[in-house]
Amino acid sequence: MRGTRLIAGPYFFMEDSARRFLDLFSGSQGAHGQTDVLGRQRNGKQQAKYEIVREPLSVDHVQDHLDGRLGVGSIPIDETNKCQFGALDIDDYNLDLPLLLAKVKRFKLPLVLCRSKSGGAHLFLFMSERIAASEMRDRLAEFAAALGWGNCEIFPKQEELLAERGDVGNFINLPYQNAKYTTRYALKKNGDSMSLEEFLAAAEKARITAKQLANISLGGDNEILPDGPPCLQQLTEFGTPEGGRNMTLINIGVYYKQAAPNDWKELLEKHNQDYCNPPLPAREVVIVQEQLEKKEYFYTCKSEPLHSHCNKSLCRSRKFGVGDANSHVPVGGLTVVESEPPVWFVDVDGARLELSTKQLQMQVEFQRACMEQMYKMPARMKESDWRDLVDNLLSDATRISVPEELTQKGLFTELLENFCTSRIQAHSPEELLTGKPWTEDG
Repeated sequence: MRGTRLIAGPYFFMEDSARRFLDLFSGSQGAHGQTDVLGRQRNGKQQAKYEIVREPLSVDHVQDHLDGRLGVGSIPIDETNKCQFGALDIDDYNLDLPLLLAKVKRFKLPLVLCRSKSGGAHLFLFMSERIAASEMRDRLAEFAAALGWGNCEIFPKQEELLAERGDVGNFINLPYQNAKYTTRYALKKNGDSMSLEEFLAAAEKARITAKQLANISLGGDNEILPDGPPCLQQLTEFGTPEGGRNMTLINIGVYYKQAAPNDWKELLEKHNQDYCNPPLPAREVVIVQEQLEKKEYFYTCKSEPLHSHCNKSLCRSRKFGVGDANSHVPVGGLTVVESEPPVWFVDVDGARLELSTKQLQMQVEFQRACMEQMYKMPARMKESDWRDLVDNLLSDATRISVPEELTQKGLFTELLENFCTSRIQAHSPEELLTGKPWTEDG
């Protein structure tokens, strides 16, 4: 059994700290992640190789992570499709971290903000008990939309694993790598960095129960714009950023045309007066009404400020939401099992999909796989957009290596060796005709 370990100097990272750290980030009991940073791309994002190691994340791994000898990640979802922690991954290296922290405090969210290795943010939610991964994802999606980062990555990336097919999920890199000199630190209320011990204390204090999580209210309780898009409810209740009033009002007009087709003009004018601060001038409201009257408009989900407050899965369930017809489902979290041939796993709107190389490459084959495994038919996108999507997935793919003895070559070699060594040997090549194995060594 290992004794307590100390590092000389003002930083003392004892094994007790490693155990507390591991307890916070407890996830998969069968695998963890390791990251090898290769460099930095032109857009500022770090280029890295992501690999799954099929053994539990241990105190030793965490100690090496904190000491700077290793960089590890934890897979939040376990083998029972439950999780004890989750995270929002905001991948923007120009992110204003103090401003984001202020938003977290404004909404009174139980999130611990850590700077990520790329300069973005990981917002961790720590639980005192394990909850269903689907519940964790739903609540984190609401938090992300409220914070204005509705399209950031959510961990766990899936609600269920295909464990029987070799799937283990996706890992998130952990903070405080090389803790003495780390750039992956948590932030205090004043924006200063926390020490490792301060982070552990803050994270343990931030833990909540499943009941507390369910009781968190973010407004947008469906009383404003009933059964409408959550983004419009958020923007109405908490205010539209400067420069976004016209676009927001156009989309609110789209909502009212569906919800109240006979009174939509009057309701749009009233909405402008009641909720826009300051209200748009009457002539601009008339222009919006004329635009909506001339042709059929749809929600402009990819336009700001709607895009940043998007909660697509919830919106699709709303009577006057985006619906499923023309909505592209989110695809991410690519994992490849490096077998022969390779097997690919990808997250599709929170579900896990198993694909062949052909099904990943060709969009029509991907749609067929969704129909067969998920009973869904995602909308088709432009082929150039599909190629870009797959290329981006491949660049960040997590790899699961396969022992050589389990590859086709390894299995064949084992069968051949067994055939040659477990039967009566031939003493000359001529005896091959009798079915006996013969080797040059005899």
